[in-house]
Amino acid sequence: MSDLKISAAELEAATDTILEIDLKTQAQKGPDLRQVHAKSHGLVWGEFIIEDSIPETLKVGVFREPKTYPLWARFSNASDPEKRGQLKSDREPDLRGLAIKLLNVEGEKILDDEHETQDFILLNLPIFIVRDVQGFANLTKAGIGQAEPEVLQSLAPTFEILKEATSKPIANPLLIQYWSTTPFKLGSHVIKFSVKPQQQDIPNSPQSSENFLREAMIKFLTEDRQEAKFDFLIQIYVDDEKTLIEDPTQEWKEADTPFIKLATLRIPAQKFDFEERKRLDEGLSFSPWHTLPEHEPIGSINQARKKIYQEIAKFRREHIEDRLREPQPYTVILDEPQ
Repeated sequence: MSDLKISAAELEAATDTILEIDLKTQAQKGPDLRQVHAKSHGLVWGEFIIEDSIPETLKVGVFREPKTYPLWARFSNASDPEKRGQLKSDREPDLRGLAIKLLNVEGEKILDDEHETQDFILLNLPIFIVRDVQGFANLTKAGIGQAEPEVLQSLAPTFEILKEATSKPIANPLLIQYWSTTPFKLGSHVIKFSVKPQQQDIPNSPQSSENFLREAMIKFLTEDRQEAKFDFLIQIYVDDEKTLIEDPTQEWKEADTPFIKLATLRIPAQKFDFEERKRLDEGLSFSPWHTLPEHEPIGSINQARKKIYQEIAKFRREHIEDRLREPQPYTVILDEPQ
């Protein structure tokens, strides 16, 4: 089973490149907002219900025993803000994300900024968009127009993945499948995980509203008073041919490593489209490193995310505090959509 294939120096350099660009972009487009997954379709509460028939070797971490954890779940678009005060329309091609924060999770965590949480972060495609952290850095450069021609050429596979992934029509974030895309520990196992809805999405005609995904969630959970249920599934590492660790652009095929259900994610009917909930949404920080050691992230992409997610969240929160403590003139911050 392979470990990191790049040196610590290469990992650090690529991570710092990503972070430098992200922080600069965040400062320009909206320091109060997330750099990625800026647009939320809804922050909702729910339950994470551990199965009572899990195989003994998988009874690890939060899955150690049958139990129900309260949670917050945030559904989002993956893109950053378009410009200050303006988020991308839901009609534009984009990846969709799901971030889950379990609460009342006992035990020492890898990061010490949250003491009783366990996060799971997912995208609506089974693979990641780049092979390694250097590809991640190259894509970040391309996003601000600083990539050399040979770098752009190396990103051709990434652009193909993005084109295919963002071309699939979506009608409701509550009714589509999400994947971890990168590997994690489950005790002595290496796994990937997925959250699959028990009801399926049925896209209709093209949507006209810029916020139709939030509107779909409001209709489903609030107006129609339906609950959403997902199966939390894992796939177990087999070997370096069928289940690559350091190349997350290669899918772990269900035929090679079948899904095993460990829990049910239940989101009851509820109201969530109000200002207090939106403030909580913006204040929360999600990271794959908000975790018990038994669920530690693996691979260079996840290693980079550790520092990047921490620093961007820290910058966002510090900016909010500074701005409230020492307000700046409008001419300094130009606080309106440009």
